[in-house]
Amino acid sequence: MELANGTTVQEFILLGFEVGQLEWFLLLIFFTFLYMLAMAENITIITVVHLDTHLARLPMYILLSNFSWLEICYVSTTVPRMLLDLALSNKVISFSSCFFQFYIFCSLGSTECFFLSSMALDRYLAICHPLRYPQIMSPNFCYTLVTASWVLGFLAYVVPVTLISKMSFCGPNVIDHFLCDPGPLLSLACPPLTNGPLISMIFMDAVVILGNIVFVVLSYGSVIFTLIKNSGRGNRMKSFSTISFHLAVVTLYYGPLAGMYVIPDGETDSNVTKIVTLFYTAITPFLNPMIYCLRNDQVKEALFRVWKRMTIFVKRKVAVQKGGKGQEM
Repeated sequence: MELANGTTVQEFILLGFEVGQLEWFLLLIFFTFLYMLAMAENITIITVVHLDTHLARLPMYILLSNFSWLEICYVSTTVPRMLLDLALSNKVISFSSCFFQFYIFCSLGSTECFFLSSMALDRYLAICHPLRYPQIMSPNFCYTLVTASWVLGFLAYVVPVTLISKMSFCGPNVIDHFLCDPGPLLSLACPPLTNGPLISMIFMDAVVILGNIVFVVLSYGSVIFTLIKNSGRGNRMKSFSTISFHLAVVTLYYGPLAGMYVIPDGETDSNVTKIVTLFYTAITPFLNPMIYCLRNDQVKEALFRVWKRMTIFVKRKVAVQKGGKGQEM
């Protein structure tokens, strides 16, 4: 981007974590291990749902398998780059790569908001309208929700990211973060600053984040009210367990986001922002599969069925190979 004084900002420097050499190495090991576990968990869920004929027909697991794919994309947008910076200490990122990461990061975040709303709708219909649930939440409708979540998520921040990328960036090019986040990027823009990019960013945050939070709260509020009204004392705890996992995942994602908007300005603000961003970009994709699926009895049974089928298939394959070798001899 060409500036008024003729200089050009062609790259940014991601400051990352300001820690010692030992802490740097420990962070590299920890997040490499965490990234591998998150990938393995989400790939396992996708594989099990697609291979198990029972889960593949259930609306909730159609949504969850696609949600796992979203988590793979989300964690892969930020963590590999962060690990590369930790390993090589080369924190330079080009202007175009920075804004591409910015766009993908915001788009995947908004897509996750729409996915959480879709899963809240699924639980609302299943518990509050059980008779109409099979007709409404058909596989075709589930895939429509999935498609709409991806499309709306990636359309939401096209205009804000484009407007911010057209701003003039001068002087320092050091981003006090481990990724290209809108806040640090806007702080590097040189005056005179126009209100358009900032207003469009705030507007989309309000529409996407607050809009989905309101929908999720209303949906789960209706679910909780229905469970309290229709369940006896003995079955109340069992009934609440049906949505406790969903509420935990929603809290894990929206809790840190909400915290970022109530943190007071100060010198520690950037460090807290890094920790919060790290939590919902790296740690949450690792925790979500454990909360949603891997502690779920239906998923455990499906894992056993898939493992049994794979074992039988391997044994038959080995038997056929042995039989072929015997005939050759």
